[in-house]
Amino acid sequence: MRKYVIMGVQGSGKGTQGALLAGGLDLVHIAVGDMLRWHVQNHTKLGAQVRRTMSTGELVDDDLVESVVRERLAQHDWNYGFVIDGFPRNRRQAEFFCESYDIDGVIHLDLPDTEVRRRVLARRLCARCGMDYNLIAHRPRVADRCDVCGGALVSREDDTELALAARLRDYYAKTDPVLELFRVKEYVVTVDARPDKVTVQRAIRAGLGLPAGADPELGG
Repeated sequence: MRKYVIMGVQGSGKGTQGALLAGGLDLVHIAVGDMLRWHVQNHTKLGAQVRRTMSTGELVDDDLVESVVRERLAQHDWNYGFVIDGFPRNRRQAEFFCESYDIDGVIHLDLPDTEVRRRVLARRLCARCGMDYNLIAHRPRVADRCDVCGGALVSREDDTELALAARLRDYYAKTDPVLELFRVKEYVVTVDARPDKVTVQRAIRAGLGLPAGADPELGG
């Protein structure tokens, strides 16, 4: 059983790399941001709270995120392990995670702020089905329309200059110190997140001592 944590600033590709790593190793990918957005899109009570917070660019309340993660991991559908991204976000959450799970490695995706801004402000989301796009790397076939359902593509509510600036401040103040804690207790691999997704994934696997996999989907 393998258990990995992926950390990185907004737009560093945590979700993409988490999905590639999980798919190649038959692990469960747990994307905390996607879970929170599901609640927003489905207008749950929790979603209303999350929406108000995300629209300002602030990080969602620690207790709320922790409860969502605990509930998800309690399902125990991860027979071979999991890859989690978007958690932990602060020292308290990291200490809880280290005490509760035997982590095999922490992947840190390193990305300069200038590239963060370029990527984040190019992101789009289908208003109908929730499909993710990026006008840099994953353009729709028809401008502003989803390839899957034809729905309108919109910017995420939290993908604004003001919200991004707030998230970056929160990241460096709260999340960055978590890496220092992990470096004491866990094995941390830092990878340059600027290249294409396959190159980044190969660097991750090399750092973790895992098989490189085969293109294009990097299977195990």
